[in-house]
Amino acid sequence: MGLRDMIRGEFIDLIEWLDDGNSTLAWRFPRYDNEIKNGAQLIVREGQQALFVYRGQLADRYVPGHYTLTSENMPIMSTLQGWKYGFNSPFRSEVYYINTRPVTDFRWGTPQPVTVRDPDFRMVQVRANGTSTVKVTDAEVFLRQVIGTESVVDTEQIVDLLRRNISLAFSDMVLQTGLGAIDLQGRQVELSDKLREFVAQRMQPFGLGVDQVTMIISLPEEIQQAMTRGVARGVEASGFLSNVDLNRYQQAQAADAMLAAAENPSGGGAMGAAMQAGMGVVLGGQMAGAMQGGFAQPQPQQQPQPGYAPPPLPGQQAFHIELDGQAAGPYPQDQLRQFVASGQLTPQTNVWTTGMPAWAAAQTVPALQPLFAAPPPLPGTPPPLPPQ
Repeated sequence: MGLRDMIRGEFIDLIEWLDDGNSTLAWRFPRYDNEIKNGAQLIVREGQQALFVYRGQLADRYVPGHYTLTSENMPIMSTLQGWKYGFNSPFRSEVYYINTRPVTDFRWGTPQPVTVRDPDFRMVQVRANGTSTVKVTDAEVFLRQVIGTESVVDTEQIVDLLRRNISLAFSDMVLQTGLGAIDLQGRQVELSDKLREFVAQRMQPFGLGVDQVTMIISLPEEIQQAMTRGVARGVEASGFLSNVDLNRYQQAQAADAMLAAAENPSGGGAMGAAMQAGMGVVLGGQMAGAMQGGFAQPQPQQQPQPGYAPPPLPGQQAFHIELDGQAAGPYPQDQLRQFVASGQLTPQTNVWTTGMPAWAAAQTVPALQPLFAAPPPLPGTPPPLPPQ
């Protein structure tokens, strides 16, 4: 190698960045100890910007195009280096390429649940996750706030920054909207645009813009199960659980547990059918009260509604009975005696109570056999004659 080739190897005459992927956001041209000579060629492709930094100070910026570096198209560099009459000797400068194309499929999620004040369930902790599309909108700000002295900045290096700010923006959005947990989930597509605005405000100081944010809101498992089961049967979907407070929700959970026990094969098909029918009557009555604004507080000393028996006195065993092909009750034995007198309860009527494996005829239940026994004879009445 001749002396001229050695001197030429110390000079840079072509500056460009060939990026095969879309995961790198910034790349510093590897100048090392070489110098950029007068008339060097600078190539900036679509989706790129080139920034010249001289001794830590931002100099000239170039948008997509092909440039021959002279003092005429390097006004800031000419001022910094004192090129009053143009430069003829090589100079040293750092060159950063910035990727300005959108980077898609940034995945995010709330690291901790966000507490939402809900009109139905008081306080609910919700989570959210989704994807976002980000790009560099201000190369100079991005250079100062994110790149620093790094030679390469890829998407992995801003993931934490992006996720943290999206989570904070989600909390801000929930607080501003004031919506309950179920309303948030029902309007999550509409609220995605609002979330994008909150995220864009937080990412602007870093020179980053947010083109799109998708959002999926997750409710606690117990509320999802309640919605799936349809606790509010008979209530319009738009008003689901709107008047049901947390206490009634817990009561519904207990009712579902009883239904699950009734459906257990070991409990017998007849018993399961009876419990399902009985619980359907109870839940139906509760939800009807909720639609009329009730449920808030139980009212003592209420008169029993027609067709419903008061709760049995302490110590009395209550039975479910079959009336007109459907389960009714439970009724205490005092009221069952009235049914016997009216003919509604016969020895062949099916009955069931807690502890019985299945429905059975009333006359086979020891506790009910006295109801069907013949009354003793009146005083002075001769005893019946023995059979011939």
